[in-house]
Amino acid sequence: MARVIVVGAGAAGTMAAIFAAKAGASTTLVEGTKDGGRKILISGGGRCNILPSILDESRFVTDSSPNILRKMVRAWPLREQRGFFEEVLEIPLVEEVETAKLFPRSQRARDVRDKLMSYASAQGVQLLINTRVTGVVPDSGLSQWSALTHTGNALTADAVILATGGLSVPATGSDGVGLQLLRGLGHKIHTTYAALTPIESSNPAFTELSGVSLSVSLTATASGPARSARATGGFLFTHRGYSGPSVLDVSHVVVRARAERPHGASGSANARVSVQWTPLGDAEWSEALSGQSAPGRTVTGALRREMPDRLASVLIAKAHVDPARVLAELRREERLRLIAELVHCDLPWSGDEGYRKAEVTGGGVALEEVNSRTMESKLHPGLFLCGEVLDAFGPIGGYNFLWSWATGRAAGMGASAISPPKQL
Repeated sequence: MARVIVVGAGAAGTMAAIFAAKAGASTTLVEGTKDGGRKILISGGGRCNILPSILDESRFVTDSSPNILRKMVRAWPLREQRGFFEEVLEIPLVEEVETAKLFPRSQRARDVRDKLMSYASAQGVQLLINTRVTGVVPDSGLSQWSALTHTGNALTADAVILATGGLSVPATGSDGVGLQLLRGLGHKIHTTYAALTPIESSNPAFTELSGVSLSVSLTATASGPARSARATGGFLFTHRGYSGPSVLDVSHVVVRARAERPHGASGSANARVSVQWTPLGDAEWSEALSGQSAPGRTVTGALRREMPDRLASVLIAKAHVDPARVLAELRREERLRLIAELVHCDLPWSGDEGYRKAEVTGGGVALEEVNSRTMESKLHPGLFLCGEVLDAFGPIGGYNFLWSWATGRAAGMGASAISPPKQL
């Protein structure tokens, strides 16, 4: 029987422990906090967006091979993952149709965390809490690996699974220790960065809109290393800048551009975020502002039909148009300025909220250095990696849990198949 140590009782680690134990391995799950699964508890506003209802693999972001990423995702298809939660863990799921997200019917993230932990225990997983792993080293003795703890003790095993997460939301216990350990073991670590994080702005016209929300389409593009992202969905003005799913989904372009800009440069010099405030495009707004259907309608009246009043007022002012002007009297150049603000508006930004608010960590261990079927390190036999330490993340909507569940399961099954060394 293989002995397996799983480091980190988050989404990926707990799933890895479950499948290692189910396959017959003697499994210990080591967690630095007093309980584990803290990101599960805060996900989805406390509701836990377990999975997407529809998967688009192209929406994952990585600096590694997209082909390897697809293999890892497909190792546990979405349909089978949903079946595991509903049929094995007995967590009924419901779809939020407008966002294509799956939540537990109870709308309680704690139910997900507790059911995972209970099922792991039922499979024989031993949970070791309040124990920080400070090192993992190959062992030439009867055990193949040793995990060193903050107390000075060494836990020995035939295989170690590192599921330590990244650097996002450090209040949950994510301190990047796994990435440090893997770098020390010689793994290539693609530059890490905060992903799915709010964007900051000091522009006074927009900061006064704090609390206004609507659905928009955003496009972020960066100069230098060619990067771009596009997202449609919720957008929220905050007292610090912008948030909401659409903002989080494109934020990595801004974060990386900001980190790579020349020393001393400020603002958004090497990245642009463009926003289309409504579903109406150039042609539709041209018609809506022509006044043909309602010649007596004012500019303010036309915009307020499609967006919040406060935002309409700001955009009219930015376009330098009289808000009381009747559409039939609107000059062509005024109409074109309005359409530019409505469909191709430059969203001013000054920074981002970093790891403190980031939902995930971008970058991580190069996927090429991991066996895509078993998640075993190609550099160190008996060492397995899963979840956020790997160089991949997806958009808001359950993608990152799907990644954790899939890679965790593969790592657990792979580690359980390690043959213990024969005793002399």
